[in-house]
This record gives sequence, C-alpha cells and structure tokens, in this order.
Amino acid sequence: MAQTTTSWEKTGGTTAAVQTGRNGRFLIGGVLILVAIAFLIGYGTLNNAQYFITVDELLTRPELVGKTVRVSGAVIGDTISYEASTLTIRFTIVHIPAQTDNLALTLHEAVNNPAASRLNVVVENEPMPDLLQNEAQAILTGRLGEDGVFYADELLLKCPTRYEEALPEQVQEASAN
Repeated sequence: MAQTTTSWEKTGGTTAAVQTGRNGRFLIGGVLILVAIAFLIGYGTLNNAQYFITVDELLTRPELVGKTVRVSGAVIGDTISYEASTLTIRFTIVHIPAQTDNLALTLHEAVNNPAASRLNVVVENEPMPDLLQNEAQAILTGRLGEDGVFYADELLLKCPTRYEEALPEQVQEASAN
C-alpha cells in the first residue's frame, strides 16, 4: 500500500502580493469613505448655512424674484387666514432686523410699526400650525412671486411664549423712553 503525503507550503511572494492587494483595497475603500463624509459635510453645511434675509432685503432685491430664499419676519396676527378645504394659510409678515439683542421686544415693535415693510405670504398644503400667532417669528423658505406674494414651501415658527414673560417689562421700558 502506497502512502501519499501532501504538503502545503506558502510562498513568500504570493502572500506579499495578496497582502498588498488587500491593503490597496482597504486604502481605496477608506479614501472613498472619507470623500463621501467630506461631501456630506460640505453639502449639509452649504444647504443649512443659508442665511435668512430680511423682508426689506427681499423687497429691495429684484434679482431674488422667483429664486428660493429663506426670509424671516414677524407675523401680524390680524392677517392670518386659513382655508381648511385647500390647506392654505395666508398671513403677512413684517420686517425685523437681522440682528437683535431682544427678540421679544423687536417682534412687538415690528408688528406695531405701520411704516415697516410688509410681505404677504401664502403657504399651501400645510395644516394650520398652533404657533402661528401674532408676534411670532416666522422663518419661511420659498419664492417671491412676480405678484409680490411670497409662496412658502416651508414654514418654521419660533414659539413666542418663550419670550412672553420678558415682554411686559420690555414694553414698559420701551414706552418710558
């Protein structure tokens, strides 16, 4: 009876080539992952870094008509109307300065200033938000139409109740000056 012996021997050149190939794949994979992460960070930063423009800025820059912009203003409560059958919200916002130290006072003064710039807004296919009320800060993303109406695709509201406690004292101080 013949006995056979099988042996297996690693060759150094083949192992090194396989190892180099694996390292290359990991390197390429790592670079692709880093590029993807860098792209996502850059894309997210650019999209979210969109600054708000004011109502005055929007109305004085005709090149922005028809372009997607983000605008901020104070809601005038008497102008709010809602059509439940079409889920259409209409209201007017008034100009507020881009930088303010006291948001509650700024919103209050803006809404009560008849000389401040105003912008009519239409938001379609949205339920009526609970926070949409007088002196709320609205942040809208949408387009200014040729008719001077802002058609918003997105409506964000800052809760005015956060500032209500400070408001009475601020109004008294402002009226005393």
